[in-house]
This record gives sequence, C-alpha cells and structure tokens, in this order.
Amino acid sequence: MGSAGRGLVLVVEDETAIAELAALYLRRDGFGVEVEPDGAKALAAIRRLRPVAVVLDIGLSGMDGIEICRALRAAGDWTPVLFVTARDDELDRLLGLEIGADDYLAKPFSPRELAARVRTVLRRASGSPSTTLACGGVRIDVPGRRAWAGEAEITLTSTEFDLLAYLLRHPGQVLSRDQLLSAVWGYAAAAGTRTVDVHVAQLRAKLGDDSPIRTVRGIGYAADAG
Repeated sequence: MGSAGRGLVLVVEDETAIAELAALYLRRDGFGVEVEPDGAKALAAIRRLRPVAVVLDIGLSGMDGIEICRALRAAGDWTPVLFVTARDDELDRLLGLEIGADDYLAKPFSPRELAARVRTVLRRASGSPSTTLACGGVRIDVPGRRAWAGEAEITLTSTEFDLLAYLLRHPGQVLSRDQLLSAVWGYAAAAGTRTVDVHVAQLRAKLGDDSPIRTVRGIGYAADAG
C-alpha cells in the first residue's frame, strides 16, 4: 500500500503473521504501511522510501535490527525507530536505546499498543509551539528540533530531544523517573524506568560539560542552570 494521511511506516519483520497484524492495525490508524522481511533489503527500503517511522524486529536473519539501526544512525538518518523483539532481555533493550532507538516493545505485544507507540513517537518528533528553551550552556529550538551545547549543535534522537525539552520546561524541578516516563514516553512505569536512565546517560554524553541534568538519588532528575 502507498502512504496514507499519517505517513508511511516501514514494518521490518520476518514473521508473516506478526507483520500482517502490525500492518493491519497501523493502516486502521491511518498510516500507509510497507512490509520488508529481509534486513539488508530493509535498510535500502528505508533510504528509498523515507518512512515517517520504522517498526524494526531485532531478530532478523542476516542483517539484524541492531545492525540496521546502527547503520542508519551512523549515516545521520534519525528516522524514528521502534524496536520489537521476542527476547525480553534488558541487555538487548539497553543496547537498542544506546544506539539510537526511540522505543522498545517485547513480543508478544498488543497491535493496538504498537500503533499507539508509533503515534507517540511521531507526536514527539512533530515538534510543538514555537519556543526556545535554555538552561546553563544548553539551549534548544523546539519547533526546529535543534539543540546546542555551548556553540556546538548536537544531534539528538527524537526521544532524547523530548526528554531534554521536558526537563528544560521544568527548570530546578525534581522529576521522578515515573513522571518522565509518563510525560515523554506516554506510558506507565511498568514499562521500565531503566529506559529513562539510559536516555539521560546518552544526553549527558552528548551535552558534555554543558549538561544541566542533575541526578537526585532515589528520586529522579532535574535540570539546573548551575
């Protein structure tokens, strides 16, 4: 099918039943959907089709989902990626997030939840009302989805950007991991607050000495001007 009103989602999945179910619910949600079962061909399809998001199975034969995501990010392609996998392994999850995935869903999953997660990732990536936020040496252009640490522009994933924006909108306020997970990811803490820690670590690494993010032991994080 061609792209629909919400844009085209590429589903990279080699289990036919799962791919068809995911495609069915995404189409019901107004997305156009293309399905690609082969990892190497999927990478070429992403570059050719320019989808608004990629639903990417980690456990593909040949070129797996981790390799595909790593190749995209290394090439400067920040298309939102939602990983799905049969392995509910924290190491897999953390590796996926560390290389730039925007979200993670373990099989078996509800196709309705999959569609909701894709909507959430795209809502974050679409920007928000015109404003610039700053804290210490970090500033962001919210509608332009751009961020700077000092004078250097920093490339962030959609999720990293929204996490930073949320912290900067609440300067000095201590925000729990549960609050951040709900506000930025849009789902409950049962999904795992470790996700928040990984993204904070990624943000700090990218922002370097200009990072305004402070850890509040036992609670969460805050953005301080210093």
